[in-house]
Amino acid sequence: MKYICSLSFLILLFYSCKDHSEKEKKEDNLFYDQAFEFREKKMPDSAFLYFNKAKDLFLQQKDTLSAGKCLVNMGIISANKDDYFGAQELSLSAISYFDEKKEDQYFYIHSNYNNLGISTSMLENYTDALKFYDAAIKFSKGSLDARLYLNNKATIYQKIGDYKAALKIYNHILKSGTKNKKEYARALTNISSTKWQQDPGYNPLPDYLKALHIREEEKDLVDLNSSYSHLSDFYAKKVTDSSLLYAHKMYEVSTRVNSADNRLGALRRLIKLSPSKARQYFVTYQKLNDSVQNARSTARNQFALIRYETEKHKADFLKAQSENIQKQNNILRKNFALGILVLFLLGGYWWYRKRKKGLQQEKEIEVKNTEIKYVKKIHDRVANKVYQLLSEVENTPKFDRDILLDKLEVLYNISRDISYDSKELDTGKSYDQDLSKMLKSYSCETIAVFIIGNEEELWEDVSTEAKAEVFYIIQELMTNMKKHSKADTVVLKFSRNEGMMNISYSDNGIGLNNTSKKNGLTNTENRIKSIRGTITFDNIQEKELQIQLSFPFS
Repeated sequence: MKYICSLSFLILLFYSCKDHSEKEKKEDNLFYDQAFEFREKKMPDSAFLYFNKAKDLFLQQKDTLSAGKCLVNMGIISANKDDYFGAQELSLSAISYFDEKKEDQYFYIHSNYNNLGISTSMLENYTDALKFYDAAIKFSKGSLDARLYLNNKATIYQKIGDYKAALKIYNHILKSGTKNKKEYARALTNISSTKWQQDPGYNPLPDYLKALHIREEEKDLVDLNSSYSHLSDFYAKKVTDSSLLYAHKMYEVSTRVNSADNRLGALRRLIKLSPSKARQYFVTYQKLNDSVQNARSTARNQFALIRYETEKHKADFLKAQSENIQKQNNILRKNFALGILVLFLLGGYWWYRKRKKGLQQEKEIEVKNTEIKYVKKIHDRVANKVYQLLSEVENTPKFDRDILLDKLEVLYNISRDISYDSKELDTGKSYDQDLSKMLKSYSCETIAVFIIGNEEELWEDVSTEAKAEVFYIIQELMTNMKKHSKADTVVLKFSRNEGMMNISYSDNGIGLNNTSKKNGLTNTENRIKSIRGTITFDNIQEKELQIQLSFPFS
């Protein structure tokens, strides 16, 4: 009886969902329309398939509410086919698609919780089933829905033997639903049945017959089976003929309404009550039971297969989509890398052109500055002295020839120094040769210049800046020697040791005084400092001047 009451409600809910859903069906989702058509034609398998297709399409359209409705309908179909695990899974999945803060979604929410309650109770998890029914009642806006859920809740209490709790609910339903005859008959039957279970001495017959009369008047064939089953059970141990009569009626009505479960219930009673026909009824029962079990097993497997194929298709689609995205990302990364490379090359080319232009401009500026510098030098150091010498020769009637030669030699030396300055110094592989050539230019009949250790390998790893500074430092020393030292022998020794370049200069002249050092070699000291080197003067103001130069060569 209890299962029949739940099933009666489930059928009612099923069509209620239809009424609500059809009002809001999506014109752009034909699967949804086809699902309802199949359901109207009593083709639940096809309806389940198309609800599933409609759900996937709704999800693609980001219509989560409609997707939730599809899941509720699929859950109800599964429960109708006794696939309670599948129904539970589908209804649980539907919860997340509804917004419990929106009242216009309450109908779908409480319908879904009720289906969870039915499926869970059929799996004999009564504790959770009661919680789901409470949730269904919470979101029920209409009193009819609430009474239906209360009826299912009371059925569980009746099953587990809590008759007091069941009667409390049934009495509440009876008092609040007197205007609805079908509801009243159901509550009256449930109350009488519960009292009889609670107290075998209680007589439920008057209420059973009253409920039967109401159902016959209302032509409520579904609930008539409930009355016939209760009356057959009541008379089973007292008046077997009456019990047999109601079992026959139950079988006839259940056959008319095509209720396999009620037919099986009627056949079980007929087997017990009709020993002479027990074999015949048993064969019929066995065939029907096998057929029902096979059909339900097939339905469960089919529903599971539909869900599996859907999930597999979805997984394959997501995999293909992921692979496509990966390919697109790879192409994007390649294009990005190519773009960066092109930008890098363009930037490099732009930088090269700008650098080249900058170097060209620097070179032009350097040439101009060099020209200006040497023009100034020639003017200050040569032209003025030439003019001065011309004036002296012109103004001195008897100009001493030796003095003239000395002054001309001074002019020559100045011009020669400027000439060496103006040459572009080669600091490459021929640097040692240019250095030796410069030193030998100071050699004459009265001055011998000796060079020791100035080889090409000596200058390896020495920076260009250091080579240039060393060249000019030695040139200044040689010029100073020529002007002031009166030496006839000059020795320069080059060596390197432990990362340092060492240059030793010595001559046998008259040495240096403080004034000569200050005027002539200040620039030399500044140059050696610029390359992090040191210069040491020995034997100043004595014979044989010695100078030590040291600097790091790397």
